[in-house]
Amino acid sequence: MTNYFSKDFWWGASSSAFQVEGAWDEDGKGKTVADYNAFQKSDVQADTRVASDFYHNYKEDILLMKELGLKAYRFSISWARIIPDGDGEVNQKGIDFYNNVIDFLIENDIIPFVTLYHFDLPFALVEKYNGWESRDCAFAFERFARTCFEAFGDRVKHWQVHNEQNLMIRVNIRMNMYDVPSEQAEKVRAQMDYHMFLAHALATNACREMLPGVQIGPAVSSTMTYPSSNRPEDVWAARMNDNFKTNYALEMYCFGEYPGYYKEYLNKCDIYPETKPEDEEILKASKPDYIAVNYYRTLVASYLPADEAHPFGTKKNDIDFDLYGYFKIEKNPNLEVTDYGIQVDPTGLRLLLNDYYEKYRLPMIITENGLGTGDQLTEDGKIHDDYRIEYLENHIAACNDAISDGVELFGYCPWSVMDLLSSRQGFMKRYGLVYIDREDFDLKELRRIKKDSFYWYQDVIKNNGLN
Repeated sequence: MTNYFSKDFWWGASSSAFQVEGAWDEDGKGKTVADYNAFQKSDVQADTRVASDFYHNYKEDILLMKELGLKAYRFSISWARIIPDGDGEVNQKGIDFYNNVIDFLIENDIIPFVTLYHFDLPFALVEKYNGWESRDCAFAFERFARTCFEAFGDRVKHWQVHNEQNLMIRVNIRMNMYDVPSEQAEKVRAQMDYHMFLAHALATNACREMLPGVQIGPAVSSTMTYPSSNRPEDVWAARMNDNFKTNYALEMYCFGEYPGYYKEYLNKCDIYPETKPEDEEILKASKPDYIAVNYYRTLVASYLPADEAHPFGTKKNDIDFDLYGYFKIEKNPNLEVTDYGIQVDPTGLRLLLNDYYEKYRLPMIITENGLGTGDQLTEDGKIHDDYRIEYLENHIAACNDAISDGVELFGYCPWSVMDLLSSRQGFMKRYGLVYIDREDFDLKELRRIKKDSFYWYQDVIKNNGLN
């Protein structure tokens, strides 16, 4: 196989603050929506109180990243660690912590690749005005972003604004939609989504103002959908599933407005968000420098007509929702399925990268791609995860193929650098290249143990790709 990875390709790995840091209320940090949701399940799985305890072990963990050979580490900053109540006083101890992390990464020749918002809205903003439902939240986020640019922008040259807004908006608990009446839910969701786009644009424009020459962009939860048949209506349904779950967001990020199909849907359902005339200039000025892609699986869709019981725009389910008048999600009988129901499809990644590059002509980086499963520690203290190696190898090969097709891909950061807190499965579901020796209710010594996949990825980095 010809190797198409450039010599300066970013071989990295990823994590997020609430899933690795722990120290949820230490040194002045405020509670987040992620904390609140985790605490609701503390009786059945691990929560954010300790997580992987990166907060107290960041030096050891970064030295492991150096040993691995990482060129970049993609991580997030907790908004509530910097501004505990979301829009009040800045917490200097939070600034100090991330300064220490960034400095130690640079000392060890690892590029700090920073995400500003990864599912962890300060809970005080929920209590104050239901978070993203209020326009004020967008401007609170802009202030947080400016605080980070001022504190870290002399060293951080690559920024992500929101992680997976297009997925986050589909999960009620991540959007703090705890008490919203069902008949109002879609209107509230559309308003929250719009305010997040406005916040993204405000932060992007602030970055350009304060840090000329740096790179900034969004990370999307990618969607690649096959039609269930070659019937034209099923082909259309597959396209619309991609449009409604990812492409509408990329259109907003890249062109500053909703595409026509999405405007029609919002208007027909009478849920078009409130906007202000000055927003247009803000949104259109904020075209990203790159697109970050989080990829795990593909989907299949068939046409789902509306009927009397399910009028146009009626949704069923949440993350992989069906939408009457558009599409219904089906199973793909041609793909293998993981223990957690994810259909594995490396070819889908190649197709998706080509699709995005043809549409947006922006450089791309993979910021999440990985296999979550229940790793077992052997009696001799090792983790033999050949299944993860196979998964990563096949997806890296798909990246290589996409580059050969002409796609401008500048990095690959698997999820995740270490085992971390899964929102739904605690520490039963593991993604890391490094094993964290703890269980949901037994912290043990939180030892870091290199998995077989760690050594395999180390060789990939040394060889700048697959052999």
